[in-house]
Amino acid sequence: MYPEELVAPMRADLTNNGFIELRDKSQVDNTLPSAKGTSLLVVNSVCGCAAGSARPGAVGSLNGEKKPDNLFTVFAGQDSAAVAAARELLLPYPPSSPSIGLFKDGELVHFVERHHIEGRSAEMIASHLQEVYKEFC
Repeated sequence: MYPEELVAPMRADLTNNGFIELRDKSQVDNTLPSAKGTSLLVVNSVCGCAAGSARPGAVGSLNGEKKPDNLFTVFAGQDSAAVAAARELLLPYPPSSPSIGLFKDGELVHFVERHHIEGRSAEMIASHLQEVYKEFC
């Protein structure tokens, strides 16, 4: 695990933009499956594609006409129990971080895996998510 002072700014990239951080298993279990409407879940990480594409893309996607009702995040490599619980909800997709899932009434309806994030710009991620919102939000 990385020192908290190192990851705090990476957490803040999302929490300062309205994302609620789920830090343990019970928070995930008691929040995500029962959330009404649409919920965006960002599996955050310290890697470069999280910093360059995933986090700014997720935040940028919220500038469109439609957006999710709820915004959540878990941090891979930091909050292990929360991430494990979130990954159970992201099945059948394999563990991937960073990654982004969209849920509707607690059910996964769209998933963006790491290999869909790597090599793409934040603007491309934001645009992709905005198209997904048009369908599900």
